[in-house]
Amino acid sequence: MNKEIVQLEPKCIWKNFSKLNTVPRPSKKEERVIEFMMDFGRSLKLETFKDEVGNVIIRKEASTGMEDRKPITLQSHLDMVHQKNSSMDFDFDSQGIDMYIDGDWVKARGTTLGADNGMGVAAIMSLLESDDIPHPTLEALFTIDEETGMTGAKGLKGGILKGQILLNLDTEEDDEIDIGCAGGIDVTADRTYVEENVPVGTIAYVISVKGLHGGHSGMDIHRGFGNANKIMNRLLYKSTEECGVRVSQIDGGSLRNAIPRESFATVVINRDLKKDFERKILDWIQEIKGENSFIETKLEISLNEVEIPEKIMEKSAQEKILKAVYAAHNGVYAMSAAIPDLVETSNNIARVEVKSGKIRIGCLTRSSVDTAKMDLANSLKGAFELADCTVTLSGEYPGWSPNPNSEILEVLKDQYELLFSDKPQVVACHAGLECGILGNNYPEMDMISFGPTIKGAHSPDERVSISSVMKFWTFLLQILKNTP
Repeated sequence: MNKEIVQLEPKCIWKNFSKLNTVPRPSKKEERVIEFMMDFGRSLKLETFKDEVGNVIIRKEASTGMEDRKPITLQSHLDMVHQKNSSMDFDFDSQGIDMYIDGDWVKARGTTLGADNGMGVAAIMSLLESDDIPHPTLEALFTIDEETGMTGAKGLKGGILKGQILLNLDTEEDDEIDIGCAGGIDVTADRTYVEENVPVGTIAYVISVKGLHGGHSGMDIHRGFGNANKIMNRLLYKSTEECGVRVSQIDGGSLRNAIPRESFATVVINRDLKKDFERKILDWIQEIKGENSFIETKLEISLNEVEIPEKIMEKSAQEKILKAVYAAHNGVYAMSAAIPDLVETSNNIARVEVKSGKIRIGCLTRSSVDTAKMDLANSLKGAFELADCTVTLSGEYPGWSPNPNSEILEVLKDQYELLFSDKPQVVACHAGLECGILGNNYPEMDMISFGPTIKGAHSPDERVSISSVMKFWTFLLQILKNTP
Protein backbone atom coordinates (compact mmCIF):
# COMPACT_ATOMS: atom_id res chain seq x y z
CA MET A 1 0.00 0.00 0.00
CA ASN A 2 1.35 3.45 -0.93
CA LYS A 3 2.35 5.12 2.33
CA GLU A 4 1.99 8.66 0.97
CA ILE A 5 -1.48 8.00 -0.42
CA VAL A 6 -2.92 6.63 2.84
CA GLN A 7 -1.75 9.76 4.69
CA LEU A 8 -3.93 12.00 2.55
CA GLU A 9 -7.12 13.45 4.03
CA PRO A 10 -9.68 12.12 4.57
CA LYS A 11 -7.54 9.15 5.59
CA CYS A 12 -10.48 6.74 5.76
CA ILE A 13 -11.25 7.14 2.05
CA TRP A 14 -7.65 6.99 0.85
CA LYS A 15 -6.99 3.92 3.00
CA ASN A 16 -9.97 2.08 1.53
CA PHE A 17 -9.21 3.24 -2.00
CA SER A 18 -5.65 1.95 -1.65
CA LYS A 19 -6.91 -1.42 -0.42
CA LEU A 20 -9.40 -1.62 -3.26
CA ASN A 21 -6.68 -0.85 -5.80
CA THR A 22 -4.74 -3.96 -4.81
CA VAL A 23 -7.63 -6.09 -6.11
CA PRO A 24 -7.90 -6.78 -9.89
CA ARG A 25 -11.43 -5.83 -10.93
CA PRO A 26 -12.01 -5.72 -14.68
CA SER A 27 -15.58 -5.73 -15.92
CA LYS A 28 -17.02 -9.26 -16.20
CA LYS A 29 -14.16 -10.63 -14.07
CA GLU A 30 -15.16 -9.26 -10.67
CA GLU A 31 -14.91 -12.51 -8.67
CA ARG A 32 -11.99 -11.27 -6.57
CA VAL A 33 -13.44 -7.85 -5.80
CA ILE A 34 -16.83 -9.39 -4.95
CA GLU A 35 -15.13 -11.64 -2.40
CA PHE A 36 -13.11 -8.67 -1.13
CA MET A 37 -16.32 -6.73 -0.50
CA MET A 38 -18.10 -9.70 1.05
CA ASP A 39 -15.18 -10.18 3.47
CA PHE A 40 -15.26 -6.47 4.28
CA GLY A 41 -18.95 -6.51 5.20
CA ARG A 42 -18.64 -9.69 7.25
CA SER A 43 -15.62 -8.30 9.14
CA LEU A 44 -17.85 -5.47 10.35
CA LYS A 45 -20.54 -7.98 11.38
CA LEU A 46 -23.03 -6.24 9.10
CA GLU A 47 -25.74 -7.94 7.08
CA THR A 48 -23.87 -8.84 3.88
CA PHE A 49 -25.03 -10.80 0.87
CA LYS A 50 -24.81 -10.94 -2.90
CA ASP A 51 -27.66 -11.35 -5.33
CA GLU A 52 -27.84 -13.90 -8.13
CA VAL A 53 -25.80 -11.79 -10.59
CA GLY A 54 -23.05 -10.84 -8.13
CA ASN A 55 -24.07 -7.42 -6.80
CA VAL A 56 -23.03 -7.04 -3.15
CA ILE A 57 -25.45 -5.51 -0.60
CA ILE A 58 -24.38 -4.47 2.91
CA ARG A 59 -26.78 -2.97 5.47
CA LYS A 60 -26.11 -0.85 8.55
CA GLU A 61 -28.63 0.33 11.13
CA ALA A 62 -29.22 4.03 11.74
CA SER A 63 -27.12 5.83 14.30
CA THR A 64 -28.80 6.90 17.53
CA GLY A 65 -31.40 9.61 16.96
CA MET A 66 -31.58 9.03 13.18
CA GLU A 67 -33.91 6.05 13.19
CA ASP A 68 -36.89 8.03 11.89
CA ARG A 69 -35.14 9.28 8.75
CA LYS A 70 -35.72 7.77 5.33
CA PRO A 71 -33.36 4.82 4.67
CA ILE A 72 -30.64 5.58 2.13
CA THR A 73 -29.13 3.33 -0.52
CA LEU A 74 -25.55 4.28 -1.35
CA GLN A 75 -24.53 2.95 -4.75
CA SER A 76 -21.25 2.58 -6.67
CA HIS A 77 -19.88 -0.01 -9.09
CA LEU A 78 -17.05 -2.42 -8.30
CA ASP A 79 -15.52 -2.82 -11.76
CA MET A 80 -13.01 -0.48 -13.39
CA VAL A 81 -11.77 0.12 -16.91
CA HIS A 82 -8.44 -1.61 -17.49
CA GLN A 83 -6.41 0.52 -19.91
CA LYS A 84 -2.66 0.97 -20.19
CA ASN A 85 -0.15 2.59 -22.50
CA SER A 86 1.12 0.14 -25.12
CA SER A 87 4.68 0.70 -23.88
CA MET A 88 3.70 -0.24 -20.31
CA ASP A 89 4.57 -3.73 -19.03
CA PHE A 90 1.65 -4.30 -16.65
CA ASP A 91 -0.57 -7.28 -15.86
CA PHE A 92 -3.98 -6.14 -14.60
CA ASP A 93 -4.82 -9.71 -13.55
CA SER A 94 -1.99 -9.92 -11.03
CA GLN A 95 -0.74 -6.43 -10.20
CA GLY A 96 -2.25 -3.70 -8.04
CA ILE A 97 -2.52 -0.16 -9.39
CA ASP A 98 0.73 1.80 -8.90
CA MET A 99 -0.39 5.20 -7.62
CA TYR A 100 1.53 8.41 -6.99
CA ILE A 101 0.86 12.04 -6.00
CA ASP A 102 1.36 14.89 -8.47
CA GLY A 103 0.42 18.19 -6.87
CA ASP A 104 -3.31 18.10 -6.15
CA TRP A 105 -3.77 14.89 -8.14
CA VAL A 106 -3.45 11.20 -7.50
CA LYS A 107 -2.49 9.36 -10.69
CA ALA A 108 -1.41 5.88 -11.79
CA ARG A 109 1.81 5.03 -13.61
CA GLY A 110 0.88 4.19 -17.18
CA THR A 111 -2.57 2.72 -16.42
CA THR A 112 -6.07 3.73 -15.49
CA LEU A 113 -6.37 4.70 -11.82
CA GLY A 114 -9.75 3.18 -10.93
CA ALA A 115 -11.04 6.36 -9.30
CA ASP A 116 -14.04 5.71 -11.55
CA ASN A 117 -15.79 4.34 -9.50
CA GLY A 118 -13.33 3.36 -6.78
CA MET A 119 -13.65 6.69 -4.97
CA GLY A 120 -17.37 6.10 -4.55
CA VAL A 121 -16.78 2.54 -3.34
CA ALA A 122 -14.13 3.75 -0.87
CA ALA A 123 -16.45 6.45 0.50
CA ILE A 124 -19.22 3.92 1.11
CA MET A 125 -16.76 1.55 2.81
CA SER A 126 -15.70 4.42 5.07
CA LEU A 127 -19.28 5.07 6.11
CA LEU A 128 -19.95 1.40 6.79
CA GLU A 129 -16.92 1.01 9.06
CA SER A 130 -17.34 4.31 10.93
CA ASP A 131 -18.67 4.51 14.49
CA ASP A 132 -18.92 8.28 14.90
CA ILE A 133 -20.74 9.54 11.78
CA PRO A 134 -24.46 10.38 12.15
CA HIS A 135 -26.53 8.65 9.48
CA PRO A 136 -29.95 7.16 8.72
CA THR A 137 -30.29 3.46 7.97
CA LEU A 138 -27.74 2.73 5.25
CA GLU A 139 -27.81 0.16 2.51
CA ALA A 140 -24.70 -0.16 0.34
CA LEU A 141 -25.23 -1.45 -3.19
CA PHE A 142 -22.02 -2.41 -5.00
CA THR A 143 -22.92 -3.31 -8.58
CA ILE A 144 -20.85 -5.27 -11.09
CA ASP A 145 -20.06 -4.79 -14.77
CA GLU A 146 -21.13 -1.17 -15.04
CA GLU A 147 -18.48 -0.34 -17.60
CA THR A 148 -19.26 -2.97 -20.25
CA GLY A 149 -22.99 -3.58 -20.15
CA MET A 150 -24.43 -2.54 -16.77
CA THR A 151 -25.46 -6.14 -16.25
CA GLY A 152 -25.30 -5.76 -12.47
CA ALA A 153 -27.90 -3.01 -12.45
CA LYS A 154 -29.95 -4.84 -15.09
CA GLY A 155 -29.90 -8.06 -13.07
CA LEU A 156 -30.89 -6.51 -9.73
CA LYS A 157 -34.44 -7.61 -9.04
CA GLY A 158 -37.18 -5.53 -7.50
CA GLY A 159 -37.90 -6.01 -3.80
CA ILE A 160 -34.27 -6.42 -2.70
CA LEU A 161 -33.43 -2.81 -1.89
CA LYS A 162 -35.03 -1.13 1.12
CA GLY A 163 -33.80 2.42 0.64
CA GLN A 164 -36.17 5.25 -0.25
CA ILE A 165 -33.38 7.55 -1.43
CA LEU A 166 -30.50 6.48 -3.69
CA LEU A 167 -27.20 8.35 -3.67
CA ASN A 168 -25.18 7.31 -6.71
CA LEU A 169 -21.53 8.31 -6.15
CA ASP A 170 -20.33 8.08 -9.75
CA THR A 171 -20.07 11.53 -11.31
CA GLU A 172 -16.83 13.37 -11.97
CA GLU A 173 -17.16 17.11 -11.23
CA ASP A 174 -17.42 18.13 -7.58
CA ASP A 175 -19.61 21.17 -8.30
CA GLU A 176 -22.23 19.18 -10.18
CA ILE A 177 -25.37 17.40 -9.02
CA ASP A 178 -26.56 14.99 -11.65
CA ILE A 179 -30.25 14.28 -12.20
CA GLY A 180 -30.19 12.53 -15.59
CA CYS A 181 -28.02 10.59 -18.03
CA ALA A 182 -27.87 9.07 -21.50
CA GLY A 183 -28.78 5.55 -22.50
CA GLY A 184 -26.66 3.45 -24.81
CA ILE A 185 -26.45 0.55 -27.24
CA ASP A 186 -23.57 -1.49 -28.66
CA VAL A 187 -23.27 -1.68 -32.43
CA THR A 188 -21.03 -4.54 -33.60
CA ALA A 189 -20.15 -5.22 -37.25
CA ASP A 190 -18.65 -8.58 -38.25
CA ARG A 191 -17.61 -10.13 -41.53
CA THR A 192 -15.13 -12.59 -42.92
CA TYR A 193 -12.80 -12.15 -45.87
CA VAL A 194 -10.56 -14.31 -48.02
CA GLU A 195 -6.87 -14.11 -47.19
CA GLU A 196 -4.52 -13.84 -50.13
CA ASN A 197 -0.82 -14.52 -50.49
CA VAL A 198 1.42 -11.47 -50.43
CA PRO A 199 2.46 -10.55 -53.99
CA VAL A 200 6.09 -10.93 -55.02
CA GLY A 201 8.15 -7.74 -55.01
CA THR A 202 6.50 -6.08 -52.01
CA ILE A 203 7.73 -4.52 -48.80
CA ALA A 204 5.87 -4.25 -45.48
CA TYR A 205 5.31 -1.51 -42.93
CA VAL A 206 3.63 -1.02 -39.59
CA ILE A 207 1.73 2.26 -39.31
CA SER A 208 1.31 3.35 -35.68
CA VAL A 209 -1.03 5.98 -34.24
CA LYS A 210 -0.30 6.75 -30.58
CA GLY A 211 -0.33 9.47 -27.93
CA LEU A 212 -3.95 10.61 -28.21
CA HIS A 213 -5.90 11.76 -25.15
CA GLY A 214 -8.42 8.93 -25.23
CA GLY A 215 -10.88 9.36 -22.39
CA HIS A 216 -14.49 8.59 -21.52
CA SER A 217 -16.61 8.12 -24.63
CA GLY A 218 -19.55 9.83 -22.93
CA MET A 219 -18.12 12.56 -20.72
CA ASP A 220 -15.30 13.52 -23.12
CA ILE A 221 -16.95 12.97 -26.50
CA HIS A 222 -17.58 16.71 -27.01
CA ARG A 223 -13.97 17.72 -26.38
CA GLY A 224 -12.81 17.01 -29.91
CA PHE A 225 -10.24 14.40 -28.94
CA GLY A 226 -8.81 12.38 -31.82
CA ASN A 227 -10.06 8.87 -32.51
CA ALA A 228 -7.16 6.56 -33.39
CA ASN A 229 -9.40 4.31 -35.48
CA LYS A 230 -10.64 7.16 -37.65
CA ILE A 231 -7.12 8.56 -38.08
CA MET A 232 -5.77 5.15 -39.08
CA ASN A 233 -8.64 4.56 -41.47
CA ARG A 234 -7.95 7.90 -43.14
CA LEU A 235 -4.30 6.95 -43.69
CA LEU A 236 -5.20 3.50 -45.01
CA TYR A 237 -7.89 4.86 -47.32
CA LYS A 238 -5.58 7.44 -48.88
CA SER A 239 -2.72 4.91 -49.10
CA THR A 240 -5.01 2.45 -50.87
CA GLU A 241 -6.33 5.05 -53.30
CA GLU A 242 -2.96 6.55 -54.23
CA CYS A 243 -0.35 3.84 -53.60
CA GLY A 244 -2.21 0.55 -53.87
CA VAL A 245 -1.53 -0.41 -50.25
CA ARG A 246 -2.79 -3.83 -49.17
CA VAL A 247 -3.75 -4.43 -45.54
CA SER A 248 -2.59 -7.47 -43.60
CA GLN A 249 -4.06 -6.60 -40.21
CA ILE A 250 -5.41 -3.75 -38.08
CA ASP A 251 -5.54 -3.54 -34.29
CA GLY A 252 -7.14 -0.31 -33.06
CA GLY A 253 -8.68 0.77 -29.77
CA SER A 254 -9.89 -1.46 -26.95
CA LEU A 255 -13.01 -0.89 -24.83
CA ARG A 256 -16.25 0.52 -26.22
CA ASN A 257 -16.55 3.19 -23.54
CA ALA A 258 -13.00 4.50 -24.10
CA ILE A 259 -12.11 6.86 -26.94
CA PRO A 260 -9.38 4.91 -28.78
CA ARG A 261 -5.88 6.27 -28.15
CA GLU A 262 -3.86 3.87 -30.30
CA SER A 263 -4.10 1.93 -33.55
CA PHE A 264 -1.62 -0.25 -35.45
CA ALA A 265 -1.81 -1.57 -39.02
CA THR A 266 0.46 -3.87 -40.98
CA VAL A 267 0.44 -3.15 -44.71
CA VAL A 268 2.37 -4.06 -47.85
CA ILE A 269 3.12 -2.12 -51.05
CA ASN A 270 4.92 -2.71 -54.30
CA ARG A 271 8.64 -2.18 -53.67
CA ASP A 272 8.85 0.17 -56.67
CA LEU A 273 6.49 2.57 -54.86
CA LYS A 274 8.56 2.74 -51.67
CA LYS A 275 9.82 6.32 -52.05
CA ASP A 276 6.50 7.67 -53.32
CA PHE A 277 4.56 5.96 -50.49
CA GLU A 278 6.91 7.17 -47.76
CA ARG A 279 6.83 10.72 -49.10
CA LYS A 280 3.04 10.81 -49.38
CA ILE A 281 2.31 9.27 -46.00
CA LEU A 282 4.67 11.73 -44.30
CA ASP A 283 2.72 14.54 -45.97
CA TRP A 284 -0.57 13.06 -44.74
CA ILE A 285 0.83 12.69 -41.23
CA GLN A 286 1.75 16.37 -41.17
CA GLU A 287 -1.78 17.25 -42.37
CA ILE A 288 -3.37 15.22 -39.59
CA LYS A 289 -1.02 16.56 -36.93
CA GLY A 290 -1.71 20.10 -38.09
CA GLU A 291 -5.46 19.60 -37.84
CA ASN A 292 -5.09 18.21 -34.31
CA SER A 293 -2.30 20.50 -33.10
CA PHE A 294 -4.42 22.50 -30.65
CA ILE A 295 -5.83 19.46 -28.82
CA GLU A 296 -3.73 16.38 -29.49
CA THR A 297 -0.30 17.82 -28.75
CA LYS A 298 1.25 14.39 -28.07
CA LEU A 299 -0.06 12.65 -31.18
CA GLU A 300 2.54 10.33 -32.72
CA ILE A 301 2.14 8.71 -36.14
CA SER A 302 5.01 6.57 -37.34
CA LEU A 303 5.90 4.34 -40.29
CA ASN A 304 8.35 1.48 -39.78
CA GLU A 305 9.49 -1.15 -42.25
CA VAL A 306 8.96 -4.71 -40.96
CA GLU A 307 9.10 -8.30 -42.13
CA ILE A 308 6.62 -9.23 -44.84
CA PRO A 309 3.48 -10.89 -43.35
CA GLU A 310 2.15 -14.18 -44.62
CA LYS A 311 -1.27 -12.99 -45.79
CA ILE A 312 -3.21 -9.87 -46.82
CA MET A 313 -6.91 -9.04 -47.19
CA GLU A 314 -8.69 -9.62 -50.44
CA LYS A 315 -8.90 -6.30 -52.28
CA SER A 316 -12.70 -5.97 -52.43
CA ALA A 317 -13.13 -6.57 -48.68
CA GLN A 318 -10.41 -4.04 -47.90
CA GLU A 319 -12.00 -1.35 -50.04
CA LYS A 320 -15.48 -1.91 -48.61
CA ILE A 321 -14.46 -1.90 -44.96
CA LEU A 322 -12.29 1.23 -45.30
CA LYS A 323 -15.21 3.03 -46.96
CA ALA A 324 -17.61 1.84 -44.26
CA VAL A 325 -15.42 3.09 -41.39
CA TYR A 326 -14.98 6.37 -43.26
CA ALA A 327 -18.76 6.72 -43.62
CA ALA A 328 -19.62 5.67 -40.05
CA HIS A 329 -20.27 8.62 -37.77
CA ASN A 330 -17.91 9.20 -34.85
CA GLY A 331 -18.26 11.86 -32.15
CA VAL A 332 -21.15 14.20 -31.35
CA TYR A 333 -24.18 13.58 -33.56
CA ALA A 334 -26.67 16.00 -31.97
CA MET A 335 -26.83 18.45 -29.07
CA SER A 336 -29.80 18.50 -26.73
CA ALA A 337 -32.61 20.90 -27.55
CA ALA A 338 -33.93 20.60 -23.98
CA ILE A 339 -30.77 21.15 -21.91
CA PRO A 340 -28.19 23.78 -22.96
CA ASP A 341 -24.66 22.48 -23.76
CA LEU A 342 -25.63 18.83 -23.23
CA VAL A 343 -24.66 16.29 -25.86
CA GLU A 344 -27.82 14.43 -26.84
CA THR A 345 -26.54 11.74 -29.20
CA SER A 346 -23.05 10.45 -30.05
CA ASN A 347 -21.09 7.46 -31.29
CA ASN A 348 -17.64 6.10 -30.46
CA ILE A 349 -15.95 3.87 -33.05
CA ALA A 350 -14.10 2.12 -30.28
CA ARG A 351 -12.57 -1.03 -31.72
CA VAL A 352 -11.36 -2.12 -35.17
CA GLU A 353 -9.89 -5.60 -35.54
CA VAL A 354 -8.79 -7.10 -38.86
CA LYS A 355 -6.87 -10.37 -38.65
CA SER A 356 -6.83 -13.95 -39.91
CA GLY A 357 -9.82 -13.59 -42.22
CA LYS A 358 -12.10 -11.85 -39.70
CA ILE A 359 -13.23 -8.26 -39.24
CA ARG A 360 -14.90 -6.88 -36.13
CA ILE A 361 -15.82 -3.26 -35.51
CA GLY A 362 -17.29 -2.23 -32.15
CA CYS A 363 -19.16 1.02 -31.43
CA LEU A 364 -20.99 2.47 -28.44
CA THR A 365 -23.88 4.74 -29.38
CA ARG A 366 -25.32 7.00 -26.65
CA SER A 367 -28.32 9.31 -26.42
CA SER A 368 -30.63 10.87 -23.86
CA VAL A 369 -33.43 10.33 -26.40
CA ASP A 370 -34.12 6.66 -27.11
CA THR A 371 -35.49 7.27 -30.61
CA ALA A 372 -32.41 9.31 -31.56
CA LYS A 373 -30.17 6.58 -30.17
CA MET A 374 -31.81 4.00 -32.40
CA ASP A 375 -31.75 6.37 -35.39
CA LEU A 376 -27.96 6.71 -35.16
CA ALA A 377 -27.53 2.99 -34.46
CA ASN A 378 -29.50 2.21 -37.63
CA SER A 379 -27.40 4.68 -39.59
CA LEU A 380 -24.27 2.84 -38.50
CA LYS A 381 -25.92 -0.49 -39.22
CA GLY A 382 -26.65 0.65 -42.76
CA ALA A 383 -23.08 1.82 -43.38
CA PHE A 384 -21.59 -1.48 -42.23
CA GLU A 385 -24.16 -3.65 -44.00
CA LEU A 386 -23.18 -1.95 -47.27
CA ALA A 387 -19.72 -3.40 -46.61
CA ASP A 388 -21.27 -6.89 -46.33
CA CYS A 389 -21.02 -6.96 -42.53
CA THR A 390 -23.45 -8.68 -40.21
CA VAL A 391 -24.47 -6.04 -37.68
CA THR A 392 -25.65 -6.81 -34.13
CA LEU A 393 -27.35 -4.30 -31.82
CA SER A 394 -26.96 -5.39 -28.19
CA GLY A 395 -26.49 -4.31 -24.59
CA GLU A 396 -29.13 -1.58 -24.75
CA TYR A 397 -29.77 0.32 -21.54
CA PRO A 398 -32.13 3.22 -20.86
CA GLY A 399 -31.36 6.79 -19.97
CA TRP A 400 -32.33 8.39 -16.67
CA SER A 401 -35.02 11.04 -17.06
CA PRO A 402 -34.42 14.16 -14.93
CA ASN A 403 -36.80 14.90 -12.05
CA PRO A 404 -36.36 18.62 -11.24
CA ASN A 405 -38.92 18.26 -8.38
CA SER A 406 -36.84 15.67 -6.51
CA GLU A 407 -36.94 16.08 -2.72
CA ILE A 408 -33.35 14.90 -2.28
CA LEU A 409 -32.22 17.34 -4.98
CA GLU A 410 -33.46 20.22 -2.84
CA VAL A 411 -31.53 18.85 0.14
CA LEU A 412 -28.32 18.65 -1.88
CA LYS A 413 -28.71 22.12 -3.33
CA ASP A 414 -29.37 23.66 0.09
CA GLN A 415 -26.50 21.86 1.82
CA TYR A 416 -24.05 22.64 -0.98
CA GLU A 417 -24.81 26.36 -0.76
CA LEU A 418 -24.56 26.23 3.04
CA LEU A 419 -21.17 24.49 2.99
CA PHE A 420 -19.48 26.16 0.02
CA SER A 421 -21.27 29.53 -0.31
CA ASP A 422 -21.97 28.84 -3.95
CA LYS A 423 -24.67 27.28 -6.09
CA PRO A 424 -24.05 23.79 -7.51
CA GLN A 425 -24.63 23.04 -11.16
CA VAL A 426 -27.68 20.83 -11.59
CA VAL A 427 -27.03 18.85 -14.74
CA ALA A 428 -27.73 15.79 -16.82
CA CYS A 429 -24.72 14.00 -18.30
CA HIS A 430 -23.93 12.16 -21.50
CA ALA A 431 -22.37 9.23 -19.66
CA GLY A 432 -24.33 6.15 -18.67
CA LEU A 433 -25.30 5.97 -15.00
CA GLU A 434 -27.06 3.03 -13.41
CA CYS A 435 -29.88 5.18 -12.02
CA GLY A 436 -32.03 4.83 -15.13
CA ILE A 437 -31.83 1.03 -15.02
CA LEU A 438 -32.34 0.79 -11.26
CA GLY A 439 -35.36 3.05 -11.58
CA ASN A 440 -37.13 0.43 -13.70
CA ASN A 441 -37.54 -1.88 -10.68
CA TYR A 442 -37.54 0.87 -8.05
CA PRO A 443 -39.65 3.65 -9.61
CA GLU A 444 -40.50 5.30 -6.28
CA MET A 445 -36.88 5.69 -5.19
CA ASP A 446 -35.65 9.31 -5.19
CA MET A 447 -32.26 9.28 -6.99
CA ILE A 448 -29.37 11.70 -7.26
CA SER A 449 -25.73 11.43 -8.36
CA PHE A 450 -22.57 13.31 -7.33
CA GLY A 451 -18.89 12.68 -6.74
CA PRO A 452 -15.35 14.13 -6.61
CA THR A 453 -13.52 15.64 -9.57
CA ILE A 454 -11.98 12.95 -11.80
CA LYS A 455 -10.27 13.75 -15.11
CA GLY A 456 -9.28 11.45 -17.96
CA ALA A 457 -11.47 8.53 -16.90
CA HIS A 458 -11.14 5.36 -19.01
CA SER A 459 -7.59 6.31 -20.04
CA PRO A 460 -4.10 6.08 -18.51
CA ASP A 461 -4.37 9.84 -17.91
CA GLU A 462 -7.08 9.23 -15.28
CA ARG A 463 -6.54 11.28 -12.13
CA VAL A 464 -8.53 12.39 -9.09
CA SER A 465 -8.24 15.72 -7.29
CA ILE A 466 -7.10 15.34 -3.67
CA SER A 467 -8.80 18.53 -2.48
CA SER A 468 -11.96 17.51 -4.30
CA VAL A 469 -12.12 14.20 -2.42
CA MET A 470 -12.17 16.12 0.86
CA LYS A 471 -14.90 18.40 -0.52
CA PHE A 472 -16.92 15.38 -1.69
CA TRP A 473 -16.56 13.65 1.71
CA THR A 474 -17.60 16.80 3.61
CA PHE A 475 -20.63 17.15 1.34
CA LEU A 476 -21.62 13.50 1.72
CA LEU A 477 -21.52 13.66 5.52
CA GLN A 478 -23.59 16.86 5.49
CA ILE A 479 -26.20 15.20 3.26
CA LEU A 480 -26.51 12.21 5.59
CA LYS A 481 -27.12 14.50 8.57
CA ASN A 482 -29.85 16.44 6.77
CA THR A 483 -31.85 13.88 4.81
CA PRO A 484 -35.62 13.92 5.39
